[in-house]
Amino acid sequence: MPTNMPAAVPASPHLLVYPFGGSGHIIPLLDLTDRLLCRGVRVTALVTPFNYHLLLPLLSDHPSLFQPLVIPAPDTPSLSENGLIVKILSMRYHHYPAVLEWFRSHPSPPVAILSDFFLGWTRHLASELGVPHVVFSPSAAFSVSIEFSLWQNLPENGSDDENSLVTFGDVPNSPTYPWWQISHLFRKYREGDADMEFLRECWLANAGSWGVVFNTFMELERVYVDHMKGKFGPGRVWAVGPLLPPMDDAVSLTSRGGSSSVPVEEVLKWLDGREERSVVYVCFGSRTTLANDQMAALATALELSRVHFLWCVRETADGRVLGGHGLLPDGFESRTAGRGLVIRGWAPQVMILRHRSVGGFLTHCGWNSVLEAISAGVAMLTWPMGADQYAGAKLLVDELGAAIRACDAPGDAVPDPAELARALTQSLDETRPERSRIKKLSGAAADAVNGGSSDKDLDGFVKSLMELQRGRSDAGIDG
Repeated sequence: MPTNMPAAVPASPHLLVYPFGGSGHIIPLLDLTDRLLCRGVRVTALVTPFNYHLLLPLLSDHPSLFQPLVIPAPDTPSLSENGLIVKILSMRYHHYPAVLEWFRSHPSPPVAILSDFFLGWTRHLASELGVPHVVFSPSAAFSVSIEFSLWQNLPENGSDDENSLVTFGDVPNSPTYPWWQISHLFRKYREGDADMEFLRECWLANAGSWGVVFNTFMELERVYVDHMKGKFGPGRVWAVGPLLPPMDDAVSLTSRGGSSSVPVEEVLKWLDGREERSVVYVCFGSRTTLANDQMAALATALELSRVHFLWCVRETADGRVLGGHGLLPDGFESRTAGRGLVIRGWAPQVMILRHRSVGGFLTHCGWNSVLEAISAGVAMLTWPMGADQYAGAKLLVDELGAAIRACDAPGDAVPDPAELARALTQSLDETRPERSRIKKLSGAAADAVNGGSSDKDLDGFVKSLMELQRGRSDAGIDG
């Protein structure tokens, strides 16, 4: 037998991907999964039956590499009074033993677990299984830097003044926020409270993980990505965004959400009839619903501004407005007929933002919306409501100068319609400096995912998985 036979090539690495169920979390992680599959990584995605339909495009495109792991997670309201913590605890109690059993019976189990940052408890699961744990962040590196600092340092509001300032001296640029802009969950923190201690433990587990993957790109957040590299170490932070489907992937672009009152074809036809960069798109994400007085103020602003607009109004699953929320003023649609279109339910946001007629975007600054607007080169008006949205607005307006501040107040505040009308008009002004800055960021985003920094980081992540697989093969475990 020849002595110079080449070493056996190990099998492609196997990764367990575990998303959190919210659309703002699972959609970008499945976009990342698609890119990993295209690079030959075998992926098992853990979902509940409710989200299984989102896997169908991946099952169709990658039948030999992609496998769903469907495990129900029954609601257990008695676990907590907080809705988010109910979901996280339910997944913890029902999925932990199920994944242990699945993993230990698998002939070629995953070499690592990649889970959403809300599921920090999976670091302990990975440790018990003897594999590395990698965090997926659907939020900005900037906002995660803030969250890590919050849960590690536990700043207090000694005066009980919601306007008292909190400075994060351990984060680059030492950002400062009024207390009311801090995460509402953190503001509920009380030492010894079981729910809050569980949430803190999840964030501390994330901070101690093997690595972290961010849906961002270096030209957008270099200082904060580098800050994370200082915490996790070299080769353990990967900025791979923006995670979006290509424009020619009509299936992914039209199947990323729920039902709508207006078919996609009609939305695009309406936009086709508008002049280039003449429409303001208004949407506050998949979870935020404006109170009726906020709806009235925004409707008045749209009438005063005279801009053409496309407004996505969130309703309940059965098509009704929520009590005290989401109600359009009487006669608004008839008064704005011809220059406005209202969509109730879900809107094909990526397609809308990429349309030539859309020039402005009034947004709650959810990170997916921010990246979608940047990629499309659309100027943003910021109206954050909570969570990481204040950090996103601060990054866009104060640090990057790439967006116009529309409303900077607590989430239940009602903006002045005249001031909001002026901001709507400004967003379509071609001479605004924000427009040139967003155009540059759009070009940088395209470069990042077309052979640039994000592509290279994704290749680096795959290389790390291959090294884990090679180590397993060398140990004779599988391959």
